[in-house]
Amino acid sequence: MQDNLLVTTDWLQRRLDDPDLRVVDIRGHVMPASETPPHYFNHRDDWLEAHVPGAVFVDWVHEITDPGDPRHAPVAPPARYQAFARRIGISENTRVVAYDDADGMFAARLWWTLLYYGHRQVAVLDGGWQRWVAEGRPVTAEVPAVASGNFVARPNEDLRRSGAQVLAGLESAERLLVDVRSPSEYDGQSSRARRFGHIPGARNIPRPALVADDGGLRPAEELRALFAQHGLDDEAEVVTYCNAGVSASYGMLALRLAGFSDVAVYDGSWKDWGNDDSKPVVT
Repeated sequence: MQDNLLVTTDWLQRRLDDPDLRVVDIRGHVMPASETPPHYFNHRDDWLEAHVPGAVFVDWVHEITDPGDPRHAPVAPPARYQAFARRIGISENTRVVAYDDADGMFAARLWWTLLYYGHRQVAVLDGGWQRWVAEGRPVTAEVPAVASGNFVARPNEDLRRSGAQVLAGLESAERLLVDVRSPSEYDGQSSRARRFGHIPGARNIPRPALVADDGGLRPAEELRALFAQHGLDDEAEVVTYCNAGVSASYGMLALRLAGFSDVAVYDGSWKDWGNDDSKPVVT
C-alpha cells in the first residue's frame, strides 16, 4: 500500500484474503444543486447486488457525517465516528481500501475522515468500482461477517480548517485556497448555500479537472503541472473547499499525490461560508 494515497486493482485483488485488510464500498451520488432535494444518495442496493469480495458498505450520507449539523456533511464527531469505525472492523493495524462509483469522490472522503481521526493505513482504489468491473475482477453478493474493531478516534486538527481559521488567513500569502466546485458555482451562477460566489482569493480547480479519462486520479506529473498553472506553490499551506467537504477531500488527495504536504480541508466549506453574512464573498 502506498501510505495514505492510492492502490491499484491488481494490488487489491492479490490481497483480498489478507486478514488485516478492510475493503470499504462507499458508492453513492449527488444531484445537481438545481434539482429538487434530496440531493444526496447512497448506493447500498448496488452493494447488495455485487461488490468486491469482503467489502463492507458505508453510507456516506449518514454514517460518517454529523447528524446534528444542518450544513451536511461535516465529519461525524469523535464518539460517533469511533463507534462507526469499530462497527466495520477497523483497528489500529487495519489496512483500509475505499472505493466508489463516483470517480473517487466518496472514497476520498472516507480517506480524509480516517486520516483526520488518526488512522494512516488508508488508501483509495484508483479507478474504483468501474475499473474493477471493467477488468473482470471478482465480485460477490455475499455479505461479509465482520468482527468489531478497536479503533480510537484521535482528531488531527492540522488536516481540518474552520470558517474562522479560513477568514483569519485570507490576507496571508502563505495560505492558498482551492475551490473545487463547478465554474458556475464559483462564478456565482448557482449555489448550494443562501449566498452565491466564492471565497476571496480562492482559485477554482473543479474536481473533474483532477480526474483522468478512465475515472482514476490523474498522474502526479499532470497534477503538478495543473496546480502550477493556477499558481499553487507546494511550499505554501493549501486549504481546499467545496460545498460540504466531500469533493474538497478529493482535492486534498490530488494535492498530496502531486507532492503538496501542507494541505487541509475546510470541512464546512461553502455551506458554512455562503450562509454566514459576516464573511466576505466574491461574485
